[in-house]
Amino acid sequence: MHKPDRSMNHQTSVVALVNRLRFKHLALLVALDDARNVHQAADAINVAQPSASRMLSDIEEAFGFRLFERNARGMQPTALGVVTLAYARRALAELTRFAEDLDVKRRGGHGQLTVGAIMGAAPDLLAQAVATLKTERPLLHVRILGETSDQVVQLLHRREVDLALGRLTTPLQHNDFSFEPIARETLVLAVRARHPLARREQVTLAELMDWPWVAQPITSPARELFEGELARAGLGTPANLTESASIFATLQLLESFDAVAMLPESVVRDHVRGKLLVVLPLEIGKSLPGYGLLTRKNEPLAEPAEHFVGLLRRFSQPFKMDDIAHDGSHAAMLAPH
Repeated sequence: MHKPDRSMNHQTSVVALVNRLRFKHLALLVALDDARNVHQAADAINVAQPSASRMLSDIEEAFGFRLFERNARGMQPTALGVVTLAYARRALAELTRFAEDLDVKRRGGHGQLTVGAIMGAAPDLLAQAVATLKTERPLLHVRILGETSDQVVQLLHRREVDLALGRLTTPLQHNDFSFEPIARETLVLAVRARHPLARREQVTLAELMDWPWVAQPITSPARELFEGELARAGLGTPANLTESASIFATLQLLESFDAVAMLPESVVRDHVRGKLLVVLPLEIGKSLPGYGLLTRKNEPLAEPAEHFVGLLRRFSQPFKMDDIAHDGSHAAMLAPH
């Protein structure tokens, strides 16, 4: 009796899947993963809800398994759905990058580079590297995304950036990303110049607990470090606390009322020079590891990204040297004005 050719059946099913899947289907899957709700996902990709429901049924039929479980909490991806959604995000990100790169070249440009970066890197290292890159390649389209490490790692995971400046945020991320230390990020406690504590020559962490705070989300390394400092001091999280993932919003809040925030020294430096903010005379964050270059493992960088990495390494040398003597420069910022 003739046995069925399993390899032929497998090949046929793969071809059938490729023929049936469309990028619109992948966009729907990503929208469903984000919203966990068919109505919201349909709005996100500009189709009617019945059409979105039919599309999902067609997609699941094409794959031969359910991608989502429907329950009272909404839609939860199945185990195979998680794998499929990860592919959908990668494929859409690649298509978006291709379309943007093609558009740049169509308009006479020379490709593009997208970088994820924590705000602590922006005023110094990132600014120097980008300025040099744009001087060398004025037609290269450069985009900078992100603010905190958890944001830039997500951008890197979703393939929305070519590389990132930040930190790994969970113990297992080293399996997916390579990390090369670049520079230290000195953290300071800042208040507005009119704050009652602004002219104090000495302040303790305990007495700061009576004031409002603006802090990064709990998922960020800086916030984890802050909570660790509080725990070591026997203190709880401030009762009056506003969470903000945006450094710009944090600075605006800090200048608007008598709050305290822990921020990178590089971010507050110009605000201190402009006498808008004051750095409190209390050292914090010494145990925060330096930030570095994050790239996806086993994936070569495109030439513009490779060249940019070379610039980052070149400009990181002064910052690494500054780390040796950072205590002195930090003390200078703390001097009363």
